[in-house]
Amino acid sequence: MGEERKISIRFYKDREVRAVWDDENNKWWFSAVDIMGAITESPNPRKYWSVLKTRLKKANSELTTRCSQLKLTSSDGKKYSTDCFAQNDIIELVKAIPSKNSLLFLDWFTYSANTIDAKSRDKAYTLWESGLMESVEIGTTRGLQQIHAYLFGGLYEFAGQIRNVTISKGNTFFCRAEYLHGVLKDIDRMPDDTFDEIVAKYVEMNMAHPFMEGNGRSTRLWLDLLMKNRIGRCVDWSRIAKQDYLNAMIVSATDPSRLHQLLHNALTDRIDDREIFLKGIDYSYYYEQED
Repeated sequence: MGEERKISIRFYKDREVRAVWDDENNKWWFSAVDIMGAITESPNPRKYWSVLKTRLKKANSELTTRCSQLKLTSSDGKKYSTDCFAQNDIIELVKAIPSKNSLLFLDWFTYSANTIDAKSRDKAYTLWESGLMESVEIGTTRGLQQIHAYLFGGLYEFAGQIRNVTISKGNTFFCRAEYLHGVLKDIDRMPDDTFDEIVAKYVEMNMAHPFMEGNGRSTRLWLDLLMKNRIGRCVDWSRIAKQDYLNAMIVSATDPSRLHQLLHNALTDRIDDREIFLKGIDYSYYYEQED
């Protein structure tokens, strides 16, 4: 595999499980250390993996011969060679871990790859790989519809279509359907030349919630594209904790200051960085996972 590889972060009970895409063999490779940490919740998953690997070698397990060292980005931002296993070897690896959580992890691992979210996330990756983001209309409802249609085309029959029923989430009620088209026209006319103006427009688009499902995932991409084109910045979503973001969004209609601060502190000028974009997708989809 070459140096420029597609990376991904999956989240199991809020624990990161890093992965790398193998173009040549058309499969994902997953970090063994991350899997150890997710299943065992060990404070030192690297040591846990070292002990387990030694035990497997002594038992003459063929599993260790199928382990590959690939470079993954660590929490310090640097890339380190990391033991990884291909997707089809994960079941065997997990079964070798003496933990009551192993079966729960396998249920998550095998199920999560076939969900609408997983398929949509793969489509989001392709937005970068294919260059299709360059054709999206910037900062408009139509541009947001283009993103939504691409992410959820073939997954939802309403992909890219403005909803015609009123929806809510928890105690939050979004724009009533009979007013939605007028509200979206008003949002399109909002200025978006500065950071403050962009965040204000993002808050209004979130309150409009124009689609039946998939609003957050689509609108965060729409926001990054808008920031990239207007102010030469985008959000490094990995620097924003899930609950902090969700709490800030809940109160953003009446008090956007918390959201302003979170987004401002996570801004980066690495707008053409492939890893920032792909990692942002992973965190964006993670925000939508139920606890």
